[in-house]
Amino acid sequence: MDITKVTLRPVAMNKVCAIASVVIDDQFVIHDLRVVNGDKGLFVAMPSRKLPNGEFRDICHPINADARSMVQTAVLDQFQVDGGLQAFAAAAEAGGAEVASID
Repeated sequence: MDITKVTLRPVAMNKVCAIASVVIDDQFVIHDLRVVNGDKGLFVAMPSRKLPNGEFRDICHPINADARSMVQTAVLDQFQVDGGLQAFAAAAEAGGAEVASID
């Protein structure tokens, strides 16, 4: 599995810094991954939906740690290339235009 494209969009939602989309093998896309600035640093949260009981459930997720690491590394590497926390915070304040689309 290769991550062939990462697209990031700045947002200002609590601890969420950006929304990401990843393309896998130029054939499959996953939208709405969240780049979160948590207590232990940046991490990537999978897309989820809220259940009627108030809990959240991932819509899609990696099956193993290696796949999770591959997705997280690709997204966070692109996040840093595009300027990191400062650039995304400034872009979110300016209206949230798309920051990157990288192969």
